[in-house]
Amino acid sequence: MRVVADHIRAITFSIADGQLPSNVKAGYVIRRILRRAVRYAYTFLNMKEPILCKLVDTLVEQMGEAYPEIAKQQQLIEKVIKEEEETFLKTLERGIKLIDELVRKCNESDKSQKIIKGSDAFVLYDTFGFPIDLTELIAKEHGLEVDLEEFEKELQKQKERSRNADSKKEGDWNILISSDATTIFTGYDNIEENSVRIIKFREVKTKGKDLYHIVLDKTPFYAESGGQVGDSGYIESPDGEKISIINTTNENSLIIHITQSLPKNINETFKAVVDRAKRESTTANHSATHLLDFALRKLLGTHIEQKGSYVSSNVLRFDFSHYEKVPFDKLREVEKLVNSLIRANIAKEEFRDMPIEQAKKSGAIALFGEKYGDKVRVIKFGESVEFCGGTHVDSTGKIGLFKIISESAIAAGIRRIEATTGRNAEDMIYAQEDIFLTIRELLKNAPNVVETIKKTLSENEQFRKQAEEVMKEKSAEIKLKALECQENIAGINFVSLKGAFPAEVIKNVAFMLKNELNNSVFFGASILDGKVTLNLMYTDDLVAKGMNAAKDLKGAAKFVNGGGGGQPFFASAGGKNPDGVEQALNYIKDILSK
Repeated sequence: MRVVADHIRAITFSIADGQLPSNVKAGYVIRRILRRAVRYAYTFLNMKEPILCKLVDTLVEQMGEAYPEIAKQQQLIEKVIKEEEETFLKTLERGIKLIDELVRKCNESDKSQKIIKGSDAFVLYDTFGFPIDLTELIAKEHGLEVDLEEFEKELQKQKERSRNADSKKEGDWNILISSDATTIFTGYDNIEENSVRIIKFREVKTKGKDLYHIVLDKTPFYAESGGQVGDSGYIESPDGEKISIINTTNENSLIIHITQSLPKNINETFKAVVDRAKRESTTANHSATHLLDFALRKLLGTHIEQKGSYVSSNVLRFDFSHYEKVPFDKLREVEKLVNSLIRANIAKEEFRDMPIEQAKKSGAIALFGEKYGDKVRVIKFGESVEFCGGTHVDSTGKIGLFKIISESAIAAGIRRIEATTGRNAEDMIYAQEDIFLTIRELLKNAPNVVETIKKTLSENEQFRKQAEEVMKEKSAEIKLKALECQENIAGINFVSLKGAFPAEVIKNVAFMLKNELNNSVFFGASILDGKVTLNLMYTDDLVAKGMNAAKDLKGAAKFVNGGGGGQPFFASAGGKNPDGVEQALNYIKDILSK
């Protein structure tokens, strides 16, 4: 228990200090500590429900006076820990089921085989997030081992695949002016720049493509950073040759323009032009992100902290610390507040090269985990004041319209809002309106669409129940006819059913017979529209003797060019070859006769 308490103490201080970002290495370490605490609790203490979060209350009592930030953030701390506990419990439950299946396969395949394949353990780890140490622990409980050598090989293969996917070969820089030359960024004030020269360039091969990196002596192109995408556009020579800039990135404070080709005369003087429409849309989304941050803090609480963002011309994403899902009505309030700030047409106040201490005293919000120099740029829209190096609208009215697309969880204690602005927001509303008008038309222009839909759903539910009752009655009739043709194969009652029956009917017959009979097998084949559905049922007494419907039906399904699965007492399969149904039936009969 001391191990668990130590972990909880560590994570409590981390959350209280606001150190749970989704995009910072420190946050990753903190979440690993928390998962380790949960893992200890559920694995070694056999806990089955979230209880670690309850330890925070005791910790506050013991250490709250010395560390008041713990008491201040107690609700957030408890929520984050509880969410992580619930997530791990789900992972544990799913993983145990999968491991039980692996254990069963080991025991069935070869009694002397006491090793779970490393590749299977890796699938548990990579696909389902199940820790390898827990796989080992559960395997030992069943007298098995895990092939860790093979697991490590699979892990290395995955790392190699990742490295290959990110592989990039960069050539040496070709210096045209001077190795000491630097780029002057003019993009805060202009989107075009004349008399631009290339300082240096290099060739880059990435993912099978040949690209070029160009550095200019001055540029209006904003380089991708701070969550904002880079500008695109073109450079144009005096003779009219245009070279497209497909993206602009930042590498060690160097503004790099990415192109697919080089100008014919690289020593020429060029005109640099930023894509105006993309820049304006991106700028509107970035300014809206600042207003969104302000609105969330005002309406949800000052515990809200930005944990990351992404701003493009089409959409904005804002990640923030919060312990629970934001209700729809609260999201609507946030949306309304942002739009009221847009309508107020608040002018931008920009402070370039402000001393960082002065910026902090002004109340400007800094992004946790970001490194700032002695001087920073501060953007102010009314009460919204933030450190920011991105591009922004001159006044909030130019954003036009703000519309939230979605709100979701992306990590423990981290939520994400996706939204859009301007024309994209208009298009989104038009699309929603078109859906509504189409629904209304389908409902014969009903005056109250919501009530009409509720009534239709209620009626459909009644019809569904009636259809189920009819289906059960029909299944009962078909069951009686099937029983009239039952056979005795090696002392086992064998009932079969073939025809153009709905698959649900055959399944109903199977379970009726399972509840009524002993020492019996049911084989059903539904053939509709050229598709085949097979069902196989073994009564419990036969299963207790070692018979397995899932295993046997798998072999039978080959005759209908299909496959399926299930459990020892009942299995189903689908196929595309109706002509193979009789062979599938005989296959099951052969099994029973042996």
